[in-house]
Amino acid sequence: MQLLVGDIGGTKTVLAMAQMDADAIRLSHERRYPSRDFSSLEEMVARFLREEDVACRAAAFAVAGPVREDNSEITNLSWVLDARRFEHALDLHRVHLLNDLEAVAWGISSLGPDDFEVLHVGAQHPVGNACVVAAGTGLGEAGMHWDGEMHLPFATEGGHADFAPRDDLEMALLRSLQGRFGHVSWERLVSGMGIVDIYGFLLEWHGAENPVSLRDAMAKGDEAAAIAAAAAKGSCPLCTETMQLFLDLYGREAGNMALKHMAFGGVYLGGGIAPKNLNLLRRGPFLAAFFDKGRMEVLMRRMPVKVILEQRAPLYGAARFMMVASDTEAAGAVTGA
Repeated sequence: MQLLVGDIGGTKTVLAMAQMDADAIRLSHERRYPSRDFSSLEEMVARFLREEDVACRAAAFAVAGPVREDNSEITNLSWVLDARRFEHALDLHRVHLLNDLEAVAWGISSLGPDDFEVLHVGAQHPVGNACVVAAGTGLGEAGMHWDGEMHLPFATEGGHADFAPRDDLEMALLRSLQGRFGHVSWERLVSGMGIVDIYGFLLEWHGAENPVSLRDAMAKGDEAAAIAAAAAKGSCPLCTETMQLFLDLYGREAGNMALKHMAFGGVYLGGGIAPKNLNLLRRGPFLAAFFDKGRMEVLMRRMPVKVILEQRAPLYGAARFMMVASDTEAAGAVTGA
């Protein structure tokens, strides 16, 4: 079975062909496109198929936004996706949309040991529900229900739940962000934009000035990456403070997600920030904040915590989701369901 798979985000979209044979998934013809260079996904896919000279009858797309009945509006992008319209436009037999974090969760079973960095081993032979918490451009979260034989992923929009401060500094941070945005979610802080906002707040809180070297680095592109890099080098104390607070908040929210899902099967950190900041994760406050759940700390320490290093997990997951969907549809056709 060969199909088109995609990881669709507000900034970039990755398309590839997936060849599926039994449980093995192989990706080929992988291409990255700036999402805003195209008026629609249909336009982008038509170009991909033409340039790569490939054909397919089915497609599955991981989407950075909520998906309802194979329809979605991409967060931070003007595209409106409709799987049935897409099928008609490109003459495809079957198209499915799924949330990007749900796709990451589906993809985990296709990854090997080298595709993860273990932050905390947890209990031996972990079995049970699991979850994915991914800080990147935004904050994505997904659950993985253990049915006794396999994990069944499901999407959530938990990153948009209310941020909860717990000391005077965080209360001041909350009020600062409320003045700018009104509703303040965990995504406002545990994300790339969150790193930038935390740094800006701390500049004002301390009455400090932005160092010229950092200002120049931030002006070149990824502001959050510039702050994280300065913190990793130890060249900017305020950047270090920013990343310490960011990692504390990330650990707390990952712990919240894990606790709500009783994630004895594992907590997986996805997104682009964790793999690029492994040293800060190891020596920073992330795990201490993750475990810090009062009487539930012993329970939290039983949960393995791993960083997903393979950035193509959503592509693998979209393919695996389609495999399961095809098997389910086939079974339904046989039984008449």
